[in-house]
Amino acid sequence: MNKTYITLLFLFFFGIESFAQQISKEEMLFLTQQWEGERFEDGRPKVSDDILRRMKEVTHDEAWAVMKNAGYKYQYADGWGLMINPDSILIGRAVTATFMPGRPDIHDAIDERGEKEGKRGQNSWPVDILQRGDVYVVDQFSLHNGGPTIGDNVGNAIYAKSGNGIVYDGAVRDIVGLKEIGSFTSFVSSYHPSHHNQQGDLNTMLIGINKPTRIHQVTVMAGDVVLGRDGAVSFIPAHLAEKVVTTSEVVRLRDMFGHQRLREGTYTAGQIDTRWSDEIEKDFSQWLTAHIDELPIAKEQIQEILKNRTW
Repeated sequence: MNKTYITLLFLFFFGIESFAQQISKEEMLFLTQQWEGERFEDGRPKVSDDILRRMKEVTHDEAWAVMKNAGYKYQYADGWGLMINPDSILIGRAVTATFMPGRPDIHDAIDERGEKEGKRGQNSWPVDILQRGDVYVVDQFSLHNGGPTIGDNVGNAIYAKSGNGIVYDGAVRDIVGLKEIGSFTSFVSSYHPSHHNQQGDLNTMLIGINKPTRIHQVTVMAGDVVLGRDGAVSFIPAHLAEKVVTTSEVVRLRDMFGHQRLREGTYTAGQIDTRWSDEIEKDFSQWLTAHIDELPIAKEQIQEILKNRTW
């Protein structure tokens, strides 16, 4: 079987890419057609910096409820074996990479195409396209011994480009060096001092960049908003990101109002802990108006909430 036939066979199964292993812009637009906002040049959804900033206050509970109600039931991944900076929060736009167990004919076909584009080292190709505010999300099929494609050198390159850490379903190496990267907040399956594709042991190959990938029980799409905190990661589809943030802000305001009124003895726990009456909803709207300059939510967001209320 000659190399030309192998290459054609590979392209038939995995699709012709805009460059080595990356999803085409047309396919990106097709798979993310519910996103109506700004996009990167390659078609990846570009959730605004403002939404990313506000996302830092969102909890998994709030994000999960919004996504579940929209039909997205499997967007939460926990059970990480290793976390770097576990007390910090990881927020950003997903850039995805999918690795599979190495197979010489397919690996060599991929390598040959990459070399024609001046690329070397498949594990660095997704890193090359990272931009500020991205999070590198990698399915490394939980490979442990002989699995690491990321050590402190690649880790520093990732951080220099994105300002963020990683979500990595596999093993990393050089853990001490990775921890020295100050804000490299990361969620990883494991640590092992070895590295991938050691001489005579081809065990990984890069199958896709920015294609849908799997992290634990989640299907992740490029452009999803990554919310990593409290030991777990939620992957929020780009078209739901603003709704998640807005819902979280409303929940926080309602909690503040409810707790204050309970302390004051205005309402009972039973009244606050169930569906609010019209009287309480009216009181809440008046409270928002009276305290609009004092609350921990931007005035513009509170005005938007009030605009959509009938009380």
